[in-house]
Amino acid sequence: MTEKRRPLLIVEDDPALQTQMKWALDAYDVAVASNGEEAISHVRRIEPAVVTLDLGLPPIPDDPGAGFEALQAILAEAPDTKVIVLTGQNDRANALKAVAMGAYDFLAKPFHPDLLSLTIARAFRLHELQEENRRLQAGRMAPSLGGILTRDPEMLRLCRMVEKVAPTNATLLIRGESGTGKELLARGAHEASPRRQQRFVAINCAAIPENLLESELFGYEKGAFTGAVKQTPGKIETAHKGTLFLDEIGDLPLALQAKLLRFLQERRVERLGGREEIAVDVRVVCATHRDLKALIADGRFREDLYYRLAEIVIEVPPLRARAGDASLLAHAFVHRFTTELKRGTMTLAPDAIEAIERHRWPGNVRELENLVKRAVIMAEGSVLHAADLGLAEDAAGENLNLRAVRDEAERQALLKALGRTNNNLSRAAELLGVSRPTLYDLMHRFGLK
Repeated sequence: MTEKRRPLLIVEDDPALQTQMKWALDAYDVAVASNGEEAISHVRRIEPAVVTLDLGLPPIPDDPGAGFEALQAILAEAPDTKVIVLTGQNDRANALKAVAMGAYDFLAKPFHPDLLSLTIARAFRLHELQEENRRLQAGRMAPSLGGILTRDPEMLRLCRMVEKVAPTNATLLIRGESGTGKELLARGAHEASPRRQQRFVAINCAAIPENLLESELFGYEKGAFTGAVKQTPGKIETAHKGTLFLDEIGDLPLALQAKLLRFLQERRVERLGGREEIAVDVRVVCATHRDLKALIADGRFREDLYYRLAEIVIEVPPLRARAGDASLLAHAFVHRFTTELKRGTMTLAPDAIEAIERHRWPGNVRELENLVKRAVIMAEGSVLHAADLGLAEDAAGENLNLRAVRDEAERQALLKALGRTNNNLSRAAELLGVSRPTLYDLMHRFGLK
């Protein structure tokens, strides 16, 4: 067996020079384009890491305008592609302009074949190093955010954002509907931070009565009130050196908002009934399903506190907006609950998967988790149908035939197919009507692992 040769695209309108370059570069799988339109078509089809581009292209070979347009289009379609521009002997100005536009390098014609081969080899090597660097960065992110299962590009972007801000002490405000996984992101930020060895202390501001919430947050001294029989540190003090997670911060009473603001400014707390200020080193992460700016307009949330909390704001999309995630999570929940409840092997029937994809999920991931758990407990057989999930009315079919090439519809179909088949690549390829190698190419193009 021979090693697969790397694809290389030559954009050149001179047939004689095309032949010469193909002969000199026979170590690569060379494709040739004579104009800008053909070049873009090849870029989309073979995804070359390196392209050589003659600036003098039709319709006016003496005018570099068409070459610049082709360069711009190639980089817009594939920003990581290394483009080597070929220019005339006395055309240094246009060569430098091409480099300023994003070209990797330039060579003047006539060029020596060995110099061209060396330049192309260096371009391939740089592209490989950049790809390896991206893979390493993605690998470093996985452990800290391992509790989040997603293929949605927006959720993946949020995970990368959390990973980036986690090492800092910036206060995070995570917004999103109930059940979207806000606490998972908060815990991910803690696990990816230098504070990971310390405590992650969570408190739900909406679940504790107002007259108890202050003592829960700030603690109290012995005798501060009836029943205070001993000195008790609050949640803020308990989280010293770690992370404090304030869930449903939008429900915090106004009186406590002022006290929390003072703590955020001075990083000191004073227990109820105490006179001593205690310095606390803590990372604060907040979450809410409410629109805090609307609460500010209504006078129910302090504007100065909002700007203290909103140093970094993360908007978590609802489950219905995450392409392919509902069925992907459903498969994971089935596996988890069958293992926990010792129910043997269970699978989701096609009508159940389609019903899951079509349901709007007002309760988001929490609703999906509860439905799957109930279905695993109550099901008679080893196959879960839409009726077992209580989603029979949502079981109408949906066609996922891959029609549009390299557009948003193709990406959505790919995400749904991977989620529907629980990442079974053979079944996903069959569902999409493509070969398995084509599926690999699609996954690579859309950044799916």
